[in-house]
Amino acid sequence: MKPSLNARYTVTLPQFLKTMKSAIYILGVIVVFALATSGCSNGKTAEQATIAHVGNDSLYRYPEEKHLRNIRQLTFGGDNAEGYWSFNSEYIVFQRRNTAEGLPCDQIYYGKVPTDNSRFEYKMLSTGTGRTTCSYFMPGNKSVIFASTHKTVDSCIADPDKSHGYLWGVYGSYEIYEADLNGKIIRQLTDNTFYDAEAVVSPKGDKILFTSNRSGDLELWTMNLDGSGLKQITDVLGYDGGAFFSPDGSQIIFRASRPKTEEEVAEYKSLLAKDFVKPTAMEIFVCNADGSDLRQITQLGGANWAPFFHPSGNKIVFSSNHKTKRVPFNIYMVNLDGTGLEQITYDTIFDSFPMFSYDGKQLVFASNRNSGGTHDTNLFVADWIE
Repeated sequence: MKPSLNARYTVTLPQFLKTMKSAIYILGVIVVFALATSGCSNGKTAEQATIAHVGNDSLYRYPEEKHLRNIRQLTFGGDNAEGYWSFNSEYIVFQRRNTAEGLPCDQIYYGKVPTDNSRFEYKMLSTGTGRTTCSYFMPGNKSVIFASTHKTVDSCIADPDKSHGYLWGVYGSYEIYEADLNGKIIRQLTDNTFYDAEAVVSPKGDKILFTSNRSGDLELWTMNLDGSGLKQITDVLGYDGGAFFSPDGSQIIFRASRPKTEEEVAEYKSLLAKDFVKPTAMEIFVCNADGSDLRQITQLGGANWAPFFHPSGNKIVFSSNHKTKRVPFNIYMVNLDGTGLEQITYDTIFDSFPMFSYDGKQLVFASNRNSGGTHDTNLFVADWIE
């Protein structure tokens, strides 16, 4: 088990890190990018996780994490990521895989976040076949959207071959679906041979924002809640994805690669032709909801991704490895003009996918902390302290 920061342990964190440094870097990188490739059966019995330890900050929180309190671990085991809140800030929908449970590819789950020391119960919403990614609640909290390959490729699409570097799969078999909370598919929102995924909903409840290569490049698109009214938002060469609306729905934050040299452009286009992107060099960008006033926020180097707006709408949180260009990944906060960079989390391997609840009181995120040496990635929720 990873040593706690509580003084009762005889093994100190510096001693542990010195001993495990090599193993942490190698295994941690594998976990991080395996999760990142993720980016969802009907009527399944609710699964339960171990009881969450409410308020056990000595176990879950590093002393430097001054913005986080009352951290609770929601999932225990496997790879759990991209936990996103319902509009009423009561539920979380997320993707999960656990080979020990016969889940070799990500599927989509949801559950109500406990407010006391009780179990986090969750149920599968996706079909249990194919590969899924990037789920999000629809207005009214009675249905979710997610991307899935199950209609075209109902088997588990394997992760990209890491011998060619760290790659994300952007498969043309991904389509966006809406399902109710019993797992019944209500409708298919996209239907083509292109990558359609990474869908989120505006807080205004009027638009879906997603990534697609239907124009020949990986760009941001919006559509109405029924799939009509398609509009392309970005048009610069490079991968644009992982986008979210601002709290008032007026702006969009996203991660992007921007190949510049002939060699970078050639590599990007070659990988995209094979349904892959390399995520090791990304920065955070922002624009208006119609695509105007596009500007770059970060210029940190490395992989800067998983951005989300702070409740104020004036700054963002995001995950980055800019300090090392490898592991660890931690969560940072920065103003929209790129000033005031502040580190929020301090895990030694991986913290990412931060999302504020709609009421601004809580932050959910994925982390390798408290993994018991297994390098599992779990979901955690914390009270946010300004």
